[in-house]
This record gives sequence, structure tokens and C-alpha cells, in this order.
Amino acid sequence: MSGDSSTSQSQIDDQSFEPAWGTVSDEEPRWPASIAIIVAMTIQAFLPHELTRNLPLVIFGLELIILVPISFSAPKRHKNESKFLRILANVVIALVSIANLATLILLIYSLFFESGKVNSIELFFSGLGIWTTNVIAFALWFWEIDRGGPHERTHKGHDAPDFLFPQMSTPGSARPDWTPKFFDYLYLAFTNATAFSPTDVLPLSARAKLLMLLESLIALATISLVAARAVNIIK
Repeated sequence: MSGDSSTSQSQIDDQSFEPAWGTVSDEEPRWPASIAIIVAMTIQAFLPHELTRNLPLVIFGLELIILVPISFSAPKRHKNESKFLRILANVVIALVSIANLATLILLIYSLFFESGKVNSIELFFSGLGIWTTNVIAFALWFWEIDRGGPHERTHKGHDAPDFLFPQMSTPGSARPDWTPKFFDYLYLAFTNATAFSPTDVLPLSARAKLLMLLESLIALATISLVAARAVNIIK
């Protein structure tokens, strides 16, 4: 009897320490990510056109053409999602990232070679817009790559996690069926762009570390070059 009791207790202990990334959900809504993309697109569209050469407006049109059909045809990410839809989703995120990086490069060029056409107000809000879009873009990348993406996370045999959330390493701190959603990745991107380092979420894979490195570099360039120059103009 004692042997059976110890075996049962061992099974209970094993279940209580089951990692959070072992849980499975059938589907995940796309709308939080879609709203984030729309916010990024709006920010890019309203940046000063004389500084960005209207580049964001061109990419804005491409993003809109892809995003609208995806959002209406597949409002939720699930395990049966087609490969074509996943590719289109990645293309939209890539366009947001490319537009933001190109805008930053154009602004830096204007600072060094066309400083007469830059005023402090436009420069400040342009830097703020680039920084905010940077956070959104990398939140989307984090959400898209972790454990193979939202569609793969619905499979029991999904990849190992790319990020270690506190709920994964601390049993009892969350519901047994907890799994990170888009807002969790948005918070991760925000803290990484603010502190330039991991806070409560640790990157585990090489691709996660590379993405966090790139986000920090872009955020640092935006703050140190654009924001600092805006302060100097004000003075």
C-alpha cells in the first residue's frame, strides 16, 4: 500500500510541475495583432512627409491590401491555418518593420545633411512614432516566432519555447491552462525597448535573442540620435 501511495504522490507532484508550455489551446484571436498593425500603420502614415519622402504611405497601401483580407477571412489563428495565410501574416509584419527602419534611416539622414528642414516638434514626434512602431513590430515578431507561432502553439508537439515567462517557471502563479497571448509579447517588447535588456521574460533561443538585440539597437538609435537632436534644437 505504501508503494502505491508513493507512486500516486509522485504522479500528483509531476502534474503540479507540468510546464505551462505543455498546455494547448485550440485557437487564438487575431484581432489584437491586427489592431496593433493598424496603429503602427497610422503612425507611419502621419509622420512628416517631407522627412520620410512619402515612403510609409506607399508601404501603408501594401499593408492594407494584405491585412484586410486576412483579418476577415481568418479572424483566429488555429492549427489548420493554411501556409499561405501564415506567409501573408509574416509579410505584413515585415512591411511594418521595413517601413519603420527606412523612416529612421531617412530621419537620421535629414539630421546630418538636411538639418535646416527639421524642426524640434516634428523631430520629437517622429522619434516617438518610430520608437512606438518599433515596439509594435517586435511584439508581432515575438508573437509570431514563439514555439513556431500562434498556429503551431495549438499542436501538442509544438517547438520548445523561445521565451521563458514567469508563469512557466513558477507553479501556481497562473491558471493551469495559462499560455502567453499577444499582450504578453507586447509588454515584453515594451520593456526591452525601454530597459534595453530582458526584465521578467528571458529569451531562450538564438532567434529570440537576435530579435531582442535588434529591437534594442533600433530603440537606442532612435533615442540617442533623434531625441537627443530634438532636445538640442529646442535649446
